[in-house]
Amino acid sequence: MNKKISDKDKQDWQKFLNSTDKLENKDQQISSTPNRYIEKSIDLHGYTLDEANQKMTSYIEECFLNGVNKINVITGKGLRSKNLNDPYLSSNLSILKHSVPNFIKGSDHLMNKIISIDFEAVENPSVGNFDIFLKKKK
Repeated sequence: MNKKISDKDKQDWQKFLNSTDKLENKDQQISSTPNRYIEKSIDLHGYTLDEANQKMTSYIEECFLNGVNKINVITGKGLRSKNLNDPYLSSNLSILKHSVPNFIKGSDHLMNKIISIDFEAVENPSVGNFDIFLKKKK
């Protein structure tokens, strides 16, 4: 594809080359206002229900104060939980994957800092983690 450059295009190009006007640096504008998205993870493997709930309370508060946008909570799938052997335990709520998000949902103090909890991941039996999306600190 060989197109000839028109005389007008040549003149415009020469005018541009001889000009002392400065071009706007668009890259500088983009980088000077970075879109900060901060994500952190926490692994709750090995925690008891009470320990996990206490840890999540302090972790959510800490992340909120530090401007974290998203927390990935690793709980495991609950496949090795011994709750099925005990008829007095709930089949779901004794598993961290289910109990931690329900604990958070029941806390107005924590929910005031949270946009949403990914309950679809909680309900998915093949997923051992879920996300919490935090509000921005005012």
